[in-house]
Amino acid sequence: MNLKQLLCIGLTFGILILGIFLVPAQASSSELSSSSFLRIHIRANSNEEIDQQVKYIVKDEVVDYLTPLLANADSKSKAMDIVNQNLSEISQIASLVLDREGYNYDAKAKLTSEYFPLRCYDNVVLESGEYDSLILELGTGTGNNWWCVVYPPLCFVATNPDNSKDITYRSKILDIINNFFGR
Repeated sequence: MNLKQLLCIGLTFGILILGIFLVPAQASSSELSSSSFLRIHIRANSNEEIDQQVKYIVKDEVVDYLTPLLANADSKSKAMDIVNQNLSEISQIASLVLDREGYNYDAKAKLTSEYFPLRCYDNVVLESGEYDSLILELGTGTGNNWWCVVYPPLCFVATNPDNSKDITYRSKILDIINNFFGR
């Protein structure tokens, strides 16, 4: 084995050891419980290609609408209040997209609790279970869906007040590993 391989094995072992000591403490914290998250679930009218395509157009416009509203939400309850106050606007935005794109069905938004399966978002794992959710049904809402997390904002990227650039989140550990391997 060469030095680079030994260092890689040592670094991996070190990260695993840190994980053993850090992950249980984080997993037991209330920050990672299902009660800490507000999810979003957009259900397409059907699995027909045209209904699936418009689902993503609706998603983009709803996310664009919600992102500045939720930019200062510093708690799940505040995020839920903001979403709840804007349910009719969310439905209206989605319905306007559907109408503009030539669809003859509407959209309906609601805030409820719903079961979600296990899901990974980059380095965040959300266990299966009941989550408070913004549900947006397009037409019958029986097609494949898109889901993500409204709070904390795993799918919503806020912009700086001067709108000059997007905020980027980085992993310090990943940066160290990439620098080590010259990536």
